[in-house]
Amino acid sequence: MDFTIYNAENASEKAQPFLNGAKEKFGFVPNLLGEFAEAPAVLEGYLKLDEIIGKTSFSPKEQQLAILAVSIENKCHYCSAIHSTILKNQLNTDKAIVNAVRNGDPVPDDKLNALVSYVRTAVEQRGHVEDSDLQSFIDAGYTKQNILEVNLIIALKTISNYTNHVANTPLDEAFQSEAVEFETA
Repeated sequence: MDFTIYNAENASEKAQPFLNGAKEKFGFVPNLLGEFAEAPAVLEGYLKLDEIIGKTSFSPKEQQLAILAVSIENKCHYCSAIHSTILKNQLNTDKAIVNAVRNGDPVPDDKLNALVSYVRTAVEQRGHVEDSDLQSFIDAGYTKQNILEVNLIIALKTISNYTNHVANTPLDEAFQSEAVEFETA
């Protein structure tokens, strides 16, 4: 099914302010947000939830690694490329760390590996994690608060990952260098 990628000029009045804000922030309207404009409440909700994730106790790098881990587990080509780009280009994250997450390998940092491993397990098990998984996460220096914040990150990425699956969102030029291919069933 084809989804329209709206911009501030052809989107509904309800979506226009959000797309204008995205253009100011990124210099362009990412294709995903243009697709979300089909449903202005989804666009608004996604952007608000993204803003709230910025208020979690995770560092920006931890937020982005968790977001990337969700996107990789959900096999989302679009979000995987975007968050890899953010990690490498904006947060100056070691490429070995980003590539480990992208490849499903252990992360070469014990605490970050615990975060990524927990996120992978939570997504794979749809939240039905074992007590031992929770304890490993806590033992690595994270908290019960972080467990709940991971759920928030998973919720955000589920919205975008699933949208990308149904819309087959084309990757913006700005993220092409981090393109990822997934086999689908």
